[in-house]
This record gives sequence, C-alpha cells and structure tokens, in this order.
Amino acid sequence: MSGNRPVLIGAVPLVHVQSMTMSQGYRIERIMGSRWSQATQPTVKTIAVEAVLIGPKRLLIKKALEAMALTSRALVAAAAPALAVAGIPVVSGMTVSLDMQITDLRITHSTGKRDALDVSISLQHVPRSNLSALIGEAADIALAVATATAGSAPPPNPVPRTPGPPI
Repeated sequence: MSGNRPVLIGAVPLVHVQSMTMSQGYRIERIMGSRWSQATQPTVKTIAVEAVLIGPKRLLIKKALEAMALTSRALVAAAAPALAVAGIPVVSGMTVSLDMQITDLRITHSTGKRDALDVSISLQHVPRSNLSALIGEAADIALAVATATAGSAPPPNPVPRTPGPPI
C-alpha cells in the first residue's frame, strides 16, 4: 500500500498531516523518607496533531472538527450524547487510540496560505470503560504487529548523504 494515508480523528480524515506527537508514560514518585522512587500510575495519554486543510472541503472538515471539539452549545447538544458513550477514535499509522477527547483546537488562516487552514489539535485520553480501554489496546497491538510484518516504506531520502569537500 502506498500513498498518503490519512489520520482519522473520529470520522474526519486529515490527509495533510505535518506532525503527530503522542505522549504517555508512568508517574514516578519518591517514597517518603527513602532514597527510592516508585512508579505509581500511568500518565494520561495525549496526542497532538498538526495538519493543513486544503481544497474546497476544508471548511466542512473544519466544522466537523469543531463539532467533535464541542466548541459551541449547539454542537454540544448534537455531539455530546454520542461522546458520552464512546470517545473520539484516533487512527493513524502510529497508533489506534480510542476514547480520546479534543482538549484544544486551533485553526489558523494566514495571508501566506489563502486557500488553506492550519489546524492544531490536542487530544487527551478519557477512558469510558475498561472494555473500551482493552479494545483500544488490542487494536494498537494489532497495528504494531501488522506494521512489523508488512514491511516499511522506503526511507524519506534513499540516496545516502555524505559530507563533501569544502566549497
């Protein structure tokens, strides 16, 4: 499979993703009165996506992202019942994360890109149930196994670069 695979934020495909950052880990706390530390609990998984919306459908995609981010009372009334049951799934070549919630949505329109919108999305994992958390982890493991067995795309620049003599 080749080509540009979109990142799905819910049902919204983001085709021109510039970067995607996922942060997760474990909280480490010092044991009182000791020189030892202990891992106490996992930290909250967060995902940040930077993308560009291009083309005549860019405003429709913007409105769909706003609906998932619950940016207005009317959109909350329309989308909140569905989000109470299940969060927003994020599907990409890096992760399958269920039960995400948009915590910050920033859209920028500039004179340099008149027919494009820059979008910055921050998502946080808000688990709805243990079952959905298990399904999400199973899907993420399946993605990792499938990626490992399917091979990878060629490196970004297959021509090796070596420094030459000074100019």
